[in-house]
Amino acid sequence: MNSFLHDSPARAHAFDLSASSHELDALGSWRDRPRVQQPTWPDAESLGQVFSSLRSSPPLVFAGEVDVLRHRLAAAARGEAFLLQGGDCAETFAESGANQIRNKIRTILQMAAVLTYGASVPVVKMGRMAGQFAKPRSADTETRDGVTLPTYRGDAVNGFEFTEASRLPDPERLWRMYTTSAQTLNLMRAFTSGGFADLREVHAWNQGFIAGPGYDRYEELARQIDKAIRFMSAIGADFEALKVVEFYSSHEALLLDYEEALSRIDSRTGEIYGCSGHFLWIGERTRQLDGAHVEFMSRIRNPIGVKLGPEASVEDALRLIDKLDPEREPGRLTFVTRMGAGRIRERLPRLVEGVRDAGAQVTWVTDPMHGNTITSSNGYKTRRFEDILDEVVGFFEVHRAAGTVPGGLHMELTGDDVTEVLGGTGEIDEAGLARRYETLVDPRLNHQQSLELAFLVAEMLGKR
Repeated sequence: MNSFLHDSPARAHAFDLSASSHELDALGSWRDRPRVQQPTWPDAESLGQVFSSLRSSPPLVFAGEVDVLRHRLAAAARGEAFLLQGGDCAETFAESGANQIRNKIRTILQMAAVLTYGASVPVVKMGRMAGQFAKPRSADTETRDGVTLPTYRGDAVNGFEFTEASRLPDPERLWRMYTTSAQTLNLMRAFTSGGFADLREVHAWNQGFIAGPGYDRYEELARQIDKAIRFMSAIGADFEALKVVEFYSSHEALLLDYEEALSRIDSRTGEIYGCSGHFLWIGERTRQLDGAHVEFMSRIRNPIGVKLGPEASVEDALRLIDKLDPEREPGRLTFVTRMGAGRIRERLPRLVEGVRDAGAQVTWVTDPMHGNTITSSNGYKTRRFEDILDEVVGFFEVHRAAGTVPGGLHMELTGDDVTEVLGGTGEIDEAGLARRYETLVDPRLNHQQSLELAFLVAEMLGKR
């Protein structure tokens, strides 16, 4: 599972925490650009106090970790690795306990084991975790029974309960986002370096989950891994590389006040890093070339992603590359495509070929979730598992035809046995959605569906 040796310099480097705000002033240029999807904070003084507290607090991630990830993503762009990114649509404070975090990490580790063993490819493991507490919304307000209130924008902004007090944006929630993210990262690091992620524990990762066809298939793979490890042991192999894994955090850099407050200057280079997470991305709704989000992200050193929907043009992609990756640095820029199963084979080829023909090298990743959202006849926001699978297959087909590299998979998933996505070997139907529909925003794959998808992707990677 530990696909990469720790062959880089020390993973954590000091930041100049005493740097004056003047040295970070360049980041504030986003405030002069058109802004979208930003909350209307009612108390500017309270926001300023929280901003100051965040600015003076320790960073959540470090420059050395971020730099290693950039190299890993460059490898994925070349076809020498594969990115697996997964987690909640939107994290909540209430569901950020140790059990929920462990189950998500365990699911991603299991998926990575399937991909690594089934396709013989190193897997870059990344969670939509420790920062994914805010979501863009299609409307600023929501109306129920004649009452109109601000829409729920994630726990980082306001509460889900439909009351005036709950829906009022509260800057203090940004501070709780920071402390909850710090706790999550602490657990992530403990789980992935303290023996839990040891590849020799592949059977233990399946304990506690409901039996089913997906698990039976995983158990067979686990037995094969055990057999390979016993062989390695017999010939005196060193198992140190199996004990820990690299596991990175990511989220959409939506709330720019928070992102600016958590940016730091690296004492080695004088460059600015966004220290709220290792990998940050710009959403489909916020990727305006002259907008605040693109401006902010162009000024930080992290590897960054941009979501591209079915209406994205080649010109959009090339101008984003010029703005966000002018040096054409391997691993710097990832395009995460979200087309929908019915449109990916039509819309993605022109983007992939246009970027290829321009000589740019980005990491191409598929998000097969957001383009396939539907509403069930009984009123649930859901997705069909068969559509998700079809978009993944289409993603690989397009890249195969273009001679380019399918570099990764971006999923909304949970480690729990929820019933939010229709289909899969569990045969969740519309009536079944009511059994355990827990998401507050978008539907997620459950543990068994996630494993099913991993086996499909392993097959596609094997053909790559």
